Amino acid sequence: MAGQMVNLKINGGTTPGYLAEPKTGKGYGVIVIQEWWGLVPHIKDVCDRFAAEGFLALAPDLYHGQTTTSPDEAGRLMMALRIDQAEKDLQGAVKYLLGHKAISGGTIGCVGFCMGGQLALFAASKNPSIGACVDYYGIHPNVKPDFGNLQAAVLGFFGEEDSFVTPDAVRKLEKQLKDLGKKVDFTIFPKVGHAFFNDSRKDVYNKDLAKKSWNRMLDCFRQNLR
Repeated sequence: MAGQMVNLKINGGTTPGYLAEPKTGKGYGVIVIQEWWGLVPHIKDVCDRFAAEGFLALAPDLYHGQTTTSPDEAGRLMMALRIDQAEKDLQGAVKYLLGHKAISGGTIGCVGFCMGGQLALFAASKNPSIGACVDYYGIHPNVKPDFGNLQAAVLGFFGEEDSFVTPDAVRKLEKQLKDLGKKVDFTIFPKVGHAFFNDSRKDVYNKDLAKKSWNRMLDCFRQNLR
């Protein structure tokens, strides 16, 4: 992998994170927020892919070292996540990127997958320095963003056959954001379920839609982080 582990200084303590720097020297900053598995190789690879596209990408480790491949354990880790600590970790990640020598622009992007999708919306609603937010099939029952404070452009990708984040739930969220006057663009892809972007899970991965959504996400960040 091209990146490296770093320590984010947060309220007198530290939180680990994975940082991938652009070969171009400078680039727009993007926070990458993990699925319920933790800061696993797939999330680090996403950061590396961003760096290859000219972005400065950082994935804070919200589980502070814990990872799993067990869905049952992942569910327990997600439900045990302290939202107040996650908020501090995400704020620390924003501050770290904005202070990095390789950052371009005054705002950054964030993207999250599964649990991280909801946390991306949460982070964007808490921090006006986030100019664009991408939600991949976000879910977390204990995370309730204050969308009234949301300033970022929001892009979202979901699966028609997702039993965790149903099309009805997606449409309800989209309407809620639009009614508040937010800039939002949601897509529900047909014939796919949850986690279709995750190429480490061959049972659910959809190469074509992962590539299509990836390119649209890059365009979103490049357009909104100028």
